[in-house]
Amino acid sequence: MKKILLAAAFSSLVVACGKKEEAPAPAPAPAPAPVAAAPADLKVAIDATYEPFTFKTADGKPTGFDVDIANALCEEVKRKCVFVEQAWDGMIPGLLAKKYDVIISSMSITEERLAQVDFSDKYYNTPSRVVLKKTVKYTDPASIKGKKIGVLKASTQEKYALGELKTAGVNVVSYDAQDQVYLDIKSGRLDGTVADVLEVGGGFLGKPGGEAYETKGEDLYIPKYFGTGAGVALAKGQDALKGQISAAIKAIRANGKYKAINDKYFKFDVYGS
Repeated sequence: MKKILLAAAFSSLVVACGKKEEAPAPAPAPAPAPVAAAPADLKVAIDATYEPFTFKTADGKPTGFDVDIANALCEEVKRKCVFVEQAWDGMIPGLLAKKYDVIISSMSITEERLAQVDFSDKYYNTPSRVVLKKTVKYTDPASIKGKKIGVLKASTQEKYALGELKTAGVNVVSYDAQDQVYLDIKSGRLDGTVADVLEVGGGFLGKPGGEAYETKGEDLYIPKYFGTGAGVALAKGQDALKGQISAAIKAIRANGKYKAINDKYFKFDVYGS
């Protein structure tokens, strides 16, 4: 019996001595750091028929004051601008249909538009003027009774023309694009227009065919027609984005980017008072 117990003890000792010690399990590798999502594109609606604010280069790329301002704002809010061309009278319907995120295309902030969409702070404010042949005497709307004036459809200039010129006997014709107005003035189908003073200077008066025309009367700043300046339009409820864009406008005004863009196109500060 003692021999059996001794043999069992010896066998257990051999097994114990022959067992390899297992290595501890390796520590799990640290989880990879989450990759930051690329900022979403900001779809920006423009009407590329409004030189020098928004127009196309010879190779078809959008350019102009509005386009440069849009890119500067996108840089501030860490987004990439993607431009979407849209006829002017479809701008707000397209925004409400979510075809794009914002409108940055010289859209004036008016009470009528504020009933449908929100706006950032203004980014510029320039007046409009009546434009006629130099030989035409203009004192007030009644002085051009019977003349044919072309305006951009759904614009503040159209609103003014219908409210002040048409009621004085002026024939007001609305167009889908401002450049079409200038073509019809040159061809003799129109006597003139109502337009932003800077746009008409760059888009018509300073070009061949515009030499015989000039702005007439006083600067038109009438708030009920022309609002309080051009802002970035957004769908209602986009409060965070609206705040970011308004802050970006202040930032580019402070850091010199706005002035650099302004001076590229204009000889004075178009931001206004």
